[in-house]
Amino acid sequence: MPGKEKAAKAAEPKKNTKKAPKKVTAATPKEAQAAAPKKAKAARTKPANALKLKAKKAAEAPAPAAAQDAAQLLSSEVVFQCPLFRIVHDKLIEPGGRLSERDLIRHNGSVVILAIDSSKNKKDPWIVVERQYRHAANQFLWELPAGKMEPGEDPLAGAKRELAEETGYSAKKWKPLVEYYPSPGFLGESMKVFVAEGLLAGDTDWDEDELIELRLVKLSEVLKMIEQGAILDGKTLTSVLLYARLIAGKRKK
Repeated sequence: MPGKEKAAKAAEPKKNTKKAPKKVTAATPKEAQAAAPKKAKAARTKPANALKLKAKKAAEAPAPAAAQDAAQLLSSEVVFQCPLFRIVHDKLIEPGGRLSERDLIRHNGSVVILAIDSSKNKKDPWIVVERQYRHAANQFLWELPAGKMEPGEDPLAGAKRELAEETGYSAKKWKPLVEYYPSPGFLGESMKVFVAEGLLAGDTDWDEDELIELRLVKLSEVLKMIEQGAILDGKTLTSVLLYARLIAGKRKK
């Protein structure tokens, strides 16, 4: 009997436990409005996740140079010195803990002036450039006005002095553009670039060893010279290309 009852129960059709599908009806305007905030809330979670990802990437980015540990200098010996620079032999422990010896050129630093005359055309302003012989390069080079700073000299004051001495110009408006190290593997010189606007002409005050050809050239022409390889000077390449990129970005806005 128990076996027959079990077989009978197995033979019985199983009851359909699934619920019948609900009838779909069109939502009323009030119901649609009530459902809308849920969708909007879900959509707003994406930008939040993007911001978290961006913050994570920023946290993983390298720390600025000023925030990083400096080397431990054990000794420094001046092996050569002249009015422009000095050469030192340093013994040090680098930030990674490695003992090292370096021969470096120490320099007071330099200022570079991107002198702009935009009185006639703001989109394609004139730039003050110089042509002079550089014995290290064994050729004449087109360059922006520049020069070394005196010990303890304020960079902006040095930029104003160099612009006046080399070009005769003064400027009504000054602003920093960039600072960089042209060859940090062995040269401690940094170059601080300033943009000078509202130019006023004056007299030059060249050193005895300076023979400079001055010109005002449109920004578009300077860029063509760069593309053609006619400008090889690093400070001029860096300053002009960065400035051109910045003003192009302002136009798009």
